[in-house]
Amino acid sequence: MKRIIFKLGTGILSCNGGRALDIPQFRRIAEETALLKKEKGIDCAIVSSGAVAAGIPVLGLEERPSDLVGKQACAAVGQPALMSRYEESFQPHGIHVGQLLLSHSDIDSRMRRNNARHTMERLLQNPRVIPIVNENDSVAVEELHFGDNDRLSAEVAALVGADALVILTSVDGLLDGGKLIPSVNSIDDAFRFVTEETGRFSVGGMRTKLEAARIAADAGIPTIIANGREPGAIVRIAQGEAVGTRIFE
Repeated sequence: MKRIIFKLGTGILSCNGGRALDIPQFRRIAEETALLKKEKGIDCAIVSSGAVAAGIPVLGLEERPSDLVGKQACAAVGQPALMSRYEESFQPHGIHVGQLLLSHSDIDSRMRRNNARHTMERLLQNPRVIPIVNENDSVAVEELHFGDNDRLSAEVAALVGADALVILTSVDGLLDGGKLIPSVNSIDDAFRFVTEETGRFSVGGMRTKLEAARIAADAGIPTIIANGREPGAIVRIAQGEAVGTRIFE
């Protein structure tokens, strides 16, 4: 693998009941991603959720908002805090982060899509920078409503011609009665294993992850769904080890 897009959900980036960012988790993810970037020469980008969780303490709230406007307000103040946490976590490794706020309309517009692609390419090729992508939640609400950045991560992977999309979540992968399914060759068939349950802070659950995998597969990109709380998983996936569920049609 020479280019990997990592998608990090709210559940693996937050703590305190989803009301704050998990600092040790950020440090571990930064350490593992920096290893791929600096020592393995792999282009890495992160599609990150977590802005709402980052904004809750900034606004002095005791609970995570359930209304859309409340989530947008948290995201607006949380996005700078989220980026600061990434910058602080990558700094010891000699890496800076670049912020890209995208919406699906940016991807759909030919001009804005090209602009986004060119910016991503320049950042990916810089050995001292890792791009951090999030939906522009204050004006675009698709991911707040439906997917927790799952679909956006697949669109970004297709945009830059990634070798793999890695969706890191709070479970080990696609499960059949609690047993891990190591590989999927038919996404349509895989939907039969999906329950309607979602993680406490997940928006779309496994369904939207499979839908993202379909978008990636249409672009010829395999998807790996794996446990983002497992130390070393990022490096092992990049090395081609069997981690989580690999999906490719």
